Amino acid sequence: MASRASETILRRQLREISRNGIPGISAGLVDDNIYNWEVMLIGPDDTLYEGGFFKARLTFPEDYPLMPPKMRFETPMWHPNVYPDGNVCISILHPPGEDKYGYEDAGERWLPVHSVETILLSVIAMLSSPNPDSPANMDAAKELRENYPSFKKRVRKLARDSAEML
Repeated sequence: MASRASETILRRQLREISRNGIPGISAGLVDDNIYNWEVMLIGPDDTLYEGGFFKARLTFPEDYPLMPPKMRFETPMWHPNVYPDGNVCISILHPPGEDKYGYEDAGERWLPVHSVETILLSVIAMLSSPNPDSPANMDAAKELRENYPSFKKRVRKLARDSAEML
């Protein structure tokens, strides 16, 4: 029964995104599977990622919205809050409840009121404001902190390369 409810919620959220749109973002199903979405994000204006086209996957559990989806960039990404394998590490994608390490407040983590729209807006915010103090990619965080010109050059190249791959 939970999967039926999650399917209904996901179909509604996909319809809302398709109808209303989120600037710089498009989303659709992979192989007509409501639990597997392909997302294209355009790098936000006035950021190092500006002009880039970043493809990602959102994979939803059958107990969504009680549990969060996973998001993984398929386009190469250099960002302190994105693991080297492309998995996104932001608070709202972490399971609900208290953080066993005490870093995040329960209110910062996944809540069933979140939607695909709030996830995607959070990812855009993450691209705009990297958090090197809570890194998923230690090398990117270190480069951002210690050699910003090198970090900037690498990210700008990724953004250019991503636009050429289209």
